[in-house]
Amino acid sequence: MSHHANSAASSLDRVLERDSGHRYALEVSAGSNRLLARCWLGLGVLALIGSGIFSLLLVLSRAPYLNQWLPVENFFRVALVVHVDLSVLVWFVAVAGLLWTSCGPRRALGAAWFALLLCGAGALLMSLAAFAGKAEPIMANYVPVLDGFAFLAGLGVFGLGSSVLIGWRLWAGLGALPGQGPLSDGSKSLQFGLVAAAIAAAVAVLAFAQSLVLVPRELDGKAYYEILFWGGGHAQQYVWTLLMLVSWLWLASAAGARIPMSPRVVRGMLALGLIGVFATPYAYLVHDVTSVEHRDIHTWAMRLGGGLAIVPIALASAMGLWRRTSPTPEAGRPLLGALVASILLFAVGGLVGIFIQGSNVTIPAHYHGSIVGVTLALMGVVYLLLPKLGYTAPTGRLARWQPLLYGLGQLMHIAGLVWSGGYGIQRKIAGTEQVLRSAPEVAGMALMGAGGLIAIIGGLLFVVVVIRAVRKPPCPLAPTA
Repeated sequence: MSHHANSAASSLDRVLERDSGHRYALEVSAGSNRLLARCWLGLGVLALIGSGIFSLLLVLSRAPYLNQWLPVENFFRVALVVHVDLSVLVWFVAVAGLLWTSCGPRRALGAAWFALLLCGAGALLMSLAAFAGKAEPIMANYVPVLDGFAFLAGLGVFGLGSSVLIGWRLWAGLGALPGQGPLSDGSKSLQFGLVAAAIAAAVAVLAFAQSLVLVPRELDGKAYYEILFWGGGHAQQYVWTLLMLVSWLWLASAAGARIPMSPRVVRGMLALGLIGVFATPYAYLVHDVTSVEHRDIHTWAMRLGGGLAIVPIALASAMGLWRRTSPTPEAGRPLLGALVASILLFAVGGLVGIFIQGSNVTIPAHYHGSIVGVTLALMGVVYLLLPKLGYTAPTGRLARWQPLLYGLGQLMHIAGLVWSGGYGIQRKIAGTEQVLRSAPEVAGMALMGAGGLIAIIGGLLFVVVVIRAVRKPPCPLAPTA
């Protein structure tokens, strides 16, 4: 009787444990993949260092009184172009390369190395172009440019490298997963998310290529680049969102949470997060690339389909964290901070987007929240991967406070932009062009500037934490899951 009672109790415990949630983790490949992943990490860190330098000059060029010491009008726009391209385009592609190579296939790595070489050369050329002659800065959405040979050549080389990386991930690794034994259902779900992100990235590349062929070159610079990057730029957002969702699930599990969402449902959510990207080829098939209808299809597809998976996965991750019965270990505290700050910033960015009216600084407040939400998630994944790549795990006060400081600075930055947007301060302008007429307008932009400076410090601290982890003696390689 006692034996049967104990068996029943054990079965009940297993059911309760299974129903209480699931853990999600990616397995990390060994050997040459690890060296390649380290190099992609290096590219991402260098992009953030460059972005931080340009963002410091960018914030100073908009802050009241301080901007009088800078050549505002031209330098603000040049700095903004390079800052955005390094902190969004290069950084995100580098972390995608880090994830796809560290948690991806082990064959045909020569193509992945070639992609890294092209992306690095392209990023360097784009950065140096800011100081090479006079090129008109064009603030096109998604990919702002300096309309000159050096920058455009660098962008083209970077785009070619990104295309090679995406092609390698789909050709060499579709369905080929790392690991010696069978993967857990949680790992399979996150691998599905990585492949879904690669599919979305391939759609984005095809959209950029199609626009390059179809957009009339006789259009003036602003109109030409706006249309050129519109379709592919929207498709890119699905890539970053899918990588963020994979990161949330992995970070929450690494911080001790059990996610109350089954792997099958997670795969369904990630598929739902991908499906909207297929409106992109439809837009090219049914409407002229310069038409309003073509533009609106991308916009509405993003509004209706881009966020379908975000809320359920965010709630599941938050619920898993809330239900934890044991404290987060020291190594998991930086991961927890990055996850919480990421979800909060992304939510704030989404809420701000609902209240956008007109073309003012509320628009950058919206996308700063969304983009920084993705950035914080990817920062957390970098922390998570460091010991799995043979480096020291980031611990201590600096690692714990970095994501919180970065998130706080960005919240202040967003609050200042929203405040100023209420007074009609226009976006993509600086200095005397801002026409700050009253003390509240000055205060709003000052809050923006203060928050931006704090965020810059938080971003630079991330670089410091990563460099410290890399420079310490290599630690024993962590388990791959």
